[in-house]
Amino acid sequence: MANYEKMYAILCSAASDAVNLLESCGLQQAIELLKEGLLQTETMYIEG
Repeated sequence: MANYEKMYAILCSAASDAVNLLESCGLQQAIELLKEGLLQTETMYIEG
């Protein structure tokens, strides 16, 4: 069974961190954080 709470927490954490970086003009780092969060969540969903 998929752990939706954990997937949600991972994605929200990555999005929050990315927003903080974007606010301080770290665009490339923000992109990487969002990609990593999305990939990690997608993997969990597919494997779950």
